[in-house]
Amino acid sequence: MRIIIPGLAVLGLMTTAALAQAPNPNPEPSCKMCEGTYVPAEEIQAYTKKAQAEHRVDQQVRDIDIGKAHIALGVEHRGPLDKPGAHAVAEHDLVSEAYHIIDGTATLKLGPNLVNKERRPADEETVRLYNGPGNNADDIKDGVSYNLKAGDVVFIPAGTGHLFTQIDDHIDYIMIRIDPDKITPLKDEAASKAYLGQ
Repeated sequence: MRIIIPGLAVLGLMTTAALAQAPNPNPEPSCKMCEGTYVPAEEIQAYTKKAQAEHRVDQQVRDIDIGKAHIALGVEHRGPLDKPGAHAVAEHDLVSEAYHIIDGTATLKLGPNLVNKERRPADEETVRLYNGPGNNADDIKDGVSYNLKAGDVVFIPAGTGHLFTQIDDHIDYIMIRIDPDKITPLKDEAASKAYLGQ
């Protein structure tokens, strides 16, 4: 005679499912035999000088394949801003960003609800080379504003609008871009040196 206790049967199924989803005790690295990448402070400073001299905002220093994604390093310099212009909100569909503020102060607004959203042109340099497809907009409805200063860090997931609403004198920051779909082109040290004219 066989006795089935419903609670134990469910528990058995749950245990089997949990064992099936257990992590591999011997995982392989997601980036097989990849080497590390070093970017010296002098190179970062050269990008900041180039930005100031040529009135550039966004510059990509490296874009590296890390196995399951690309990760990129950008150097940003923005001058004074009293109020944002039209369509100054940026949003990236696939690429997330993290800012580390190096110098200066500014107010940054973040949020997903874009006002008067418009597709960014596919041939725009930043779309092609830095952060992929996305939108611009006039404002962020119910956005949250943050007063940024040196040492602060900001995370901006893909799909989140971001808008500098005010910059006191300038703001310099390092940007890390995470590109899980590998839509941005790789950039190595040689390409960086060529861009800087070194």
